Formats: sequence, structure tokens, C-alpha cells
Amino acid sequence: METIHLSYPLKTEETFPPISLAIGYFDGVHRGHQAVIQRARKIAADLGVISGVMTFYPHPRDVLGKAKVNQYLTPLPDKLAQFERLGVERVYVMRFDRELAARSKESFVEDVLLPLQVKGVTVGFNFTFGRGAKGKAEDLATLGAGRLQVEVVRPIQHQALSVSSTRLRQALDQGRVEEACEILGRPYTLRGSVVQGDQRGRTIGYPTANLNLDQPFIVPKQGVYVVRVRKGEKVYHGMMNIGVRPTFKEKEAQRTLEVHLFDVNEDLYGNHLQVEFLHHLRDEVPFDSVDDLIAQLQQDEQNARSWLDLGKGANRT
Repeated sequence: METIHLSYPLKTEETFPPISLAIGYFDGVHRGHQAVIQRARKIAADLGVISGVMTFYPHPRDVLGKAKVNQYLTPLPDKLAQFERLGVERVYVMRFDRELAARSKESFVEDVLLPLQVKGVTVGFNFTFGRGAKGKAEDLATLGAGRLQVEVVRPIQHQALSVSSTRLRQALDQGRVEEACEILGRPYTLRGSVVQGDQRGRTIGYPTANLNLDQPFIVPKQGVYVVRVRKGEKVYHGMMNIGVRPTFKEKEAQRTLEVHLFDVNEDLYGNHLQVEFLHHLRDEVPFDSVDDLIAQLQQDEQNARSWLDLGKGANRT
């Protein structure tokens, strides 16, 4: 998959192959986004052109001052990896700045899409473009009449609700990681490197790997989760605690992400891990004593292993 970073105005000396584009921000690359991308691939096959995605960076809401966006469901490297997994041939990462935002909806078609040799455009039902977001998805068909094949993908439904990035964030904020999996079509995933912790887990029989995220991911609600962990080609299962370890009453405690791997005895410091959230076990709560915490961790492990043994998590991809 080719990834090309663009900015407005486009460099006129560059040449671009005819392409069918799925256009959107696509944070999460959830099942709704996937439907848009797969439709763009189908149009590409029908037209005999390559299939592509146009996404934007940084987040438009951040640039326009509508919200401070500093965490993502899929930071750009992860978003690109999902596009590649979906069979996309070329990605245009369009720099979103105030100059691009100031273009009219007509200019977006005439000065961006047409010079890129876009022959087909697929967008979601809530796609907007152009100055003041005045351009709606249906406007693309009017503005590109006779030059662009335009399709608007209607919302994907799950449990009578539309699949959306907003709903996905809400699910993660509330610890509903199984619902997040249904929205995504895959487990929600964080990535990072194992860093030195205080090694307190070793003293209570539950050594943990402290994860330092390598991208600004949205982190699920504080609590304990059943997880699947990938280290290179190796796959493990275990449980992760997200929180501030209130039992130890540390001053100015920082949130940590600590994963305990089942049946693993190896030094993980410096290793890069991919952690997939499968099931929420419980919220993080303080305990009256370390012994009470250990007893709860033992119960957590038993519950996690039982959940995995039922086949609910072991075969999810």
C-alpha cells in the first residue's frame, strides 16, 4: 500500500493515477468505515482504477478550534495499518489546515478531487466538506456530475443503533469493550513498550508489565480486563489493570496500564506489546489490605480463565 502525504494547494507537477476514493476521517476504522472503504474498492474494480482512501490529519475539529483532540481510537499509524488490512492500494493523507478548511465545497471538488484523477468517491452518510462544512454528502454527486461516480453509504446498524466513532468512544469510556469489539469488528487495541515499574506486583504474586503507549490512544475506563497480548508472533492471554492502584494510597498517583500474562515467566522489559481488550471483569476499587487485594486478584484470574475457557475470547480475531 502506498501512502502519500498531501497539502493544499496540490503540487501541480505531480501526476496521480486514476483512483476510486473513500473519503473521511475514519477514526476507529469501525464497521461503518469499513463499509465505505469496501464500496470504494468495488467501484475501483468496476471502473478499472486503483482503490484508495483519503483521510485527514490533524483532526479537523482540533484545527478549527471546536475541540481539543489529543487522543484517538486509531492514531495515524494504526489507521494506515487497518486500511492496508482492508486491501486499500493507495492512501492520501491530506493535511487539514485553515487554508484547506477555507475552500468552498466547489473548490474541494475542482481543486482537490479532480486534479487527483478521482473517478469514484464513496463517503458516509454524515460526511461534510468545504468551508463551514456546508458541503453535504449528496452535494458531491451534483458537483461532480458527469465526472465522478459518487456513492453515499447509509449507516450500519448494530443493536438498533448506528455504528459510529462517538458510540465507540462511549463504549470504551464505560468499559464496554465487548460492545466496542462488535462496533469495530475486532477487539479494541492499544500498543506500547514495556517499561520499568515499581515491581510491586512481583511481591504479591502477580508480576505485571507496565505499558508505555507509543501513540496517543484513547484508553478504556479504569478497571480490570481480560486481554489478549501479542509480542511479535507470540500470542498470550492475561488480565490488565488500568488505574491508579488506590489500595496503596500513593500521593499524586499516575494512571498505569499493567498487564499480567497467564503462564508466562520471561523478562518483557523493552518489548513492544499489542494489547487487545476482550472482556471487562470489574471496576478498579480500593481494598482494606494487600491481602484482600491478592484474594481479589486470584478471583479475577479465575474469572478470566473461565471466560477464556468458554471460548468467548480465545478465537476472536
